[in-house]
Amino acid sequence: MSRVQSNGIEIEYEEFGDPQAPVILLIMGLGMQLVAWPRPFCEMLAAAGFRVIRFDNRDVGLSSKIEGRRTPSMLRLIMSMLLGRKLRRPPYTLDDMAADTVGLLAALGIERAHIVGASMGGMIAQTIAARYPLRVLSLTSIMSTSGDREESAMELRNLRKIFLRPRPPSDATRDEVVEYMATTHALIGSAEHLREVSHLRDMLNQSFERGYYPAGFMRQVAAIVAHGSRRALLRQIRTPTLVIHGKRDILVPPRGGLDTAAHILGARMELIDDMGHDLPPGLWGQLSTLISQHCRQAAAAPQAQLGDL
Repeated sequence: MSRVQSNGIEIEYEEFGDPQAPVILLIMGLGMQLVAWPRPFCEMLAAAGFRVIRFDNRDVGLSSKIEGRRTPSMLRLIMSMLLGRKLRRPPYTLDDMAADTVGLLAALGIERAHIVGASMGGMIAQTIAARYPLRVLSLTSIMSTSGDREESAMELRNLRKIFLRPRPPSDATRDEVVEYMATTHALIGSAEHLREVSHLRDMLNQSFERGYYPAGFMRQVAAIVAHGSRRALLRQIRTPTLVIHGKRDILVPPRGGLDTAAHILGARMELIDDMGHDLPPGLWGQLSTLISQHCRQAAAAPQAQLGDL
């Protein structure tokens, strides 16, 4: 793994595949590190003919921590989401995280890339496609949302079950943290026949060892809440777009993905049976095929894309 300066901070990243191949840049979601993009999944994309890059967003893993800024409480963040109130003065915004990502491309000398984001990473990817269109060959938004409060809202009982359950104490052991996270993934994840417990626990253990940092999670939640609806931003996107969502997702219900696709001109929607809010081993083949085919199709008509800007 390596690190570069980007947007005034340091970003940790890792690459797979031919350095001369077209780039797929993977942006991970809320509180998750680059290892949440499974290595076998990255290798599948590389084997399909791409240079694959995964990285730690700010405030997770081995990238810079944005300390010294006041972070709202989880209760305040939840009330802002439920009531549709704009969160003022967050520690940073999704636009900042989009600038981090574009800065990573610039630091690596990459002019344009296929941008793939999952969950919060999908929100960042959408923002990049709208604000930095000349940097983007294609957009894939996975288990993400338009940010519209009504279309993005989970059921109240699920919100309480996921976000208001007691979190591990500050001095929690690795086993306690991994158990908490594994329970959370079981609540929001795909059908059991698609999952693999050993893979999940290996990833969670690796994440703890690389850098367990719950304060970063809260600041990223604040960035999501502060961004609000992206519907107007999505209507600016002219990049070839694929939206992927699981029918079983309770964290970001499928209507969030459908609303995303509805506001991006020409976006293609793929709803997947038994998929929840995760990237389980049973779907790596299907997801990598969908993404690689979309990237190849987008690359086949670059002049049409540029002409629409």
